[in-house]
Amino acid sequence: MSDRRTVHIVDDEAAIRRSAGFLLKKSGYRVEAWASGVDFLKGVRHATDGCILLDVRMPVIDGLEVQQALVDQGVTMPIVLLTGHADVGIAVRAMKAGAVDFVEKPFDMAVLLGAIETAFARLDDQERYAASAQEAALVIASLTPREREVLEGLARGLPNKTIAFDLDISARTVEVHRANLMTKLGVHSFPDALRIAFAAGLGTDREQGSSSPA
Repeated sequence: MSDRRTVHIVDDEAAIRRSAGFLLKKSGYRVEAWASGVDFLKGVRHATDGCILLDVRMPVIDGLEVQQALVDQGVTMPIVLLTGHADVGIAVRAMKAGAVDFVEKPFDMAVLLGAIETAFARLDDQERYAASAQEAALVIASLTPREREVLEGLARGLPNKTIAFDLDISARTVEVHRANLMTKLGVHSFPDALRIAFAAGLGTDREQGSSSPA
């Protein structure tokens, strides 16, 4: 791996910066750690190109605000979100805004490294990872109406219990539909399923109410 592969860790928790930094350095990445979103935004213009591991919940300015500020500044480094379980809805919003992936705390080493590799793959081949709406629509056409409704709820950032309530089914049934639709979409992670959903226009107002239960 090239030593030019730099990961910017932006997290206000020193323990996270140390642990994530250790894992990434051990895997051959160069790491630059930033203690706050404010610090990173001040230094990003002079920072080494790479990808950004960005915590969602930080004081003063949170991860979504940092992401928007980077967009406003024209910074195109790919972003991977670090999030708590309760922040998955926020992470979905971040992915809609262009984040590559998200990793839940406490993170697993393999999951973290996989997300970082995805970010650098995006950086290396923008065209390959630019989702095609037509291709996404074809893949989603393989879903049953109910599976599509579940995916729509997930793309809107809703938890399983809320989706279950809205569709008048059990949370367990939602989990079954979620597993089935991921198999049909040919993906192994929730963020990958979301990328296809967003490319097909799910999770937007124009898609709501477009399908009926199986």
